Amino acid sequence: MQNTSRLVPYVSVLWMTVFCSARCKENPVSCRLWAEPQVPGLSMDGDFIIGGIFTTHYYVRSEQNTYTTMPAQPQCAGRMDFRQLRFARALEFAIREINNETDLLPGVTLGYQIHDSCSDVLMAIKCAFQFANGVDSVFNDSCSKSAAASVPALVGDSSSTPSISMATILGLFGIPQVSHSSSCACLSDKRQFPAFFRTVPSDHHQAAALARLVKRFGWTWIGTVRSDSDYGNNGMASFLKAAQEEGICVEYSEAYFRTQPRNKLERVANVIRRSTSRVIVAFASIGDMRFLLEELAKPPSPRLQWIGSEAWITQTEFLRYNMCAGAIGFGIPRSVIPGFRQFLLDLSPLQVSKSPLLKEFWESSFSCSLNGRTEGVRKCDGSEDIRALQNPYTDTSQLRFSNLVYKAAYAIAHALHGVVCNDTKCDKTTEFAPWQILKLLKRVNFTTKNGYQVNFDTNGDPVAVYELTNWQFKKDSALDFVPVGYYDSSKPRGQEFIMSSAISWMGGQTEVPVSVCCESCLPGTRKAVQKGRPVCCYDCIPCGEGEISNITDSLDCLRCPPEFWPNTKQDNCFPKPVEFLSWDDTLAIILTVFSITGAFMSVCVTAVFYKHRTSPIVRANNSELSFLLLFSLTLCFLCSLTFIGRPSEWSCMLRHTAFGITFVLCISCVLGKTIVVLMAFRATLPGSNVMKWFEPPQQRLSVLAFTLIQVIICVLWLKNSPPFPYKNLKHYKEKIILECSLGSTIGFWAVLGYIGFLAVLCFVLAFLARKLPDNFNEAKFITFSMLIFCAVWITFIPAYVSSPGKFTVAVEIFAILASSFGLIICIFAPKCFIIILRPDQNTKKHLMGKIPSKGL
Repeated sequence: MQNTSRLVPYVSVLWMTVFCSARCKENPVSCRLWAEPQVPGLSMDGDFIIGGIFTTHYYVRSEQNTYTTMPAQPQCAGRMDFRQLRFARALEFAIREINNETDLLPGVTLGYQIHDSCSDVLMAIKCAFQFANGVDSVFNDSCSKSAAASVPALVGDSSSTPSISMATILGLFGIPQVSHSSSCACLSDKRQFPAFFRTVPSDHHQAAALARLVKRFGWTWIGTVRSDSDYGNNGMASFLKAAQEEGICVEYSEAYFRTQPRNKLERVANVIRRSTSRVIVAFASIGDMRFLLEELAKPPSPRLQWIGSEAWITQTEFLRYNMCAGAIGFGIPRSVIPGFRQFLLDLSPLQVSKSPLLKEFWESSFSCSLNGRTEGVRKCDGSEDIRALQNPYTDTSQLRFSNLVYKAAYAIAHALHGVVCNDTKCDKTTEFAPWQILKLLKRVNFTTKNGYQVNFDTNGDPVAVYELTNWQFKKDSALDFVPVGYYDSSKPRGQEFIMSSAISWMGGQTEVPVSVCCESCLPGTRKAVQKGRPVCCYDCIPCGEGEISNITDSLDCLRCPPEFWPNTKQDNCFPKPVEFLSWDDTLAIILTVFSITGAFMSVCVTAVFYKHRTSPIVRANNSELSFLLLFSLTLCFLCSLTFIGRPSEWSCMLRHTAFGITFVLCISCVLGKTIVVLMAFRATLPGSNVMKWFEPPQQRLSVLAFTLIQVIICVLWLKNSPPFPYKNLKHYKEKIILECSLGSTIGFWAVLGYIGFLAVLCFVLAFLARKLPDNFNEAKFITFSMLIFCAVWITFIPAYVSSPGKFTVAVEIFAILASSFGLIICIFAPKCFIIILRPDQNTKKHLMGKIPSKGL
């Protein structure tokens, strides 16, 4: 109810304005406003009056309403902001300077009315209506006050929230408003605020700049605090949107306004103290930041990297907070206004007493009373020296917003010049409507006397150029503002920043502070978001088998191509090692030794048999088939060598066909010898002439026939689907097995099956002949050799199928060598033993059983 009652004076202004405007011509009346007009803090008469409104105070004194009398007029309260007073006087200086110009509004004198909005919406609304209607409380029957505005244009306000309220009202009357520091992006909406302009960049650009600044230094985990006002809420909303696009996460986002209860401020401060983020972005006004920093300065003070908005980052009074050392932010570029400092210092007690604002400034600065009526305060005696003051009013070393006020005043003057002046002279009696100033203000484009370009885009905004300001310690250990770079929104993306010097970080350190929710995921890992937490909080998961990530903070792992495999760190793909049974492999060397040894044994046995070819034991055991068997065994031993080495198209075809044919030749010889032994005893039966079918020619023919069948199988295999080199990528994931693919599995198993068939047939026949009467029955040895042969190859099948990589080839070689050694040892070792060590048994009588055998 209290706030509602405070609206009564302002609503009455609006109602009386509309009512009198509509009725005075039909029924002339005299209308009186209920509320008294607000007295300007600074004013000067002129042909045309320029309005000004600044936030020189931050509170409004209010009284409890009784609802029986008219509420008292609001009055500003609290400590004066001397910096804002300097802004107000910058407008005063600019207007006085324009009045002395010869090429801008010559012959025309500008005046001004500068008010204090107290950063209060209600006070700003009252001033807005006063700018529209004038200061007279009575509307006469001529309706003059309702037909034309009191001011053609105005400069202000300092804060976005009062400016929004004023722009809503002034836009209805078409009165241009040019603000020097209302940066809320919402004010760029020309549908809502058609008459609003500003010389300060929109927060839309600042928010994007702050987000890119945070991203530039690798901070992905930050906290934010803002003023709970249009400036803070809209600015932070734009920043959070830009931060999200940059992949930045916000741990907390707190809001505070200076009029809120103390416990709200303490809660915000505690949230900041308990946070894990080391970087905090503050989008706050000066008044709100003052309270927040005072609270955070109480122990324990958090060690934070502050990122500030333009509203407070260049505020000199905050330099006393050493906990903010290293703070960076975007400020309005500093400038120089010639003659301005002298103007500020050119004050006398007499001049000061004529202005409520200057009077308060003087008395507050020198702790005296101009009229001497304040109890307990000395009277100002004229000894006060304004040049000795050191406060924001007299500090012109870094003029920033003062220059924006200066530019705003000149922009209005140029627009007014276009309305009341022609090529020859200016007519100060010219009548015009505010919308004419508005129209020309959109097109102003000039350079101020101190060298700054002034123009507005379609939204009434200037080009966004910021100075990157850093709080650094000086030699005397005091903090100071140091420009370290610039940001120009008109530059292409990625080129907006121009860094000019090194940045001092929080606490004065030179290393860029780290502020992340989690440490970066190194190459070889990927990020996995933690459930229920922002995307910047994640776990680093090692890449899966066969996958890599070669960048930091990778979101996904990439699978290596089929012939590549990750290194141990899983950050790069390397060609898989190719594995085959190479000649320098230890296993290959061992098998080669056994192969050559077996071939050498076959050659030695052949030499022994050849030397004793006429001996009974050689002749009795079919010497022709024995030599052919030894030859085939030599080939069997040597064919195992074709399985060693890098598989090629020819070696793959050769190894399998050579193995199949030589083994069939070998088994055919053994089979022939077995049949001859079996048939020899059958031939001793009366009336049997079966041996005529097993003479040497028939034996050779049978061996040739058996071998020819295998040759035909091999030819068909090679013709239809021959073996070929094949990179096996499935058996081992981390290496390539280079092997010989069988091509046609039917062909391979047909070759093995045929060998197995002959071996089984040979074993059966030899088994049947093992007990035939003879002193040296070769069938017994053939039976034993075939038993070994069949056992080896039956065992070979599962071992071949299950052996990995090069061991598959080794198993096949082992089977060839084992079966070959079984044949040569079982069949020829006993004979060589007799020939070499027992020559007395190598006689026809002994073989015929004439002499008792002593056994082996």
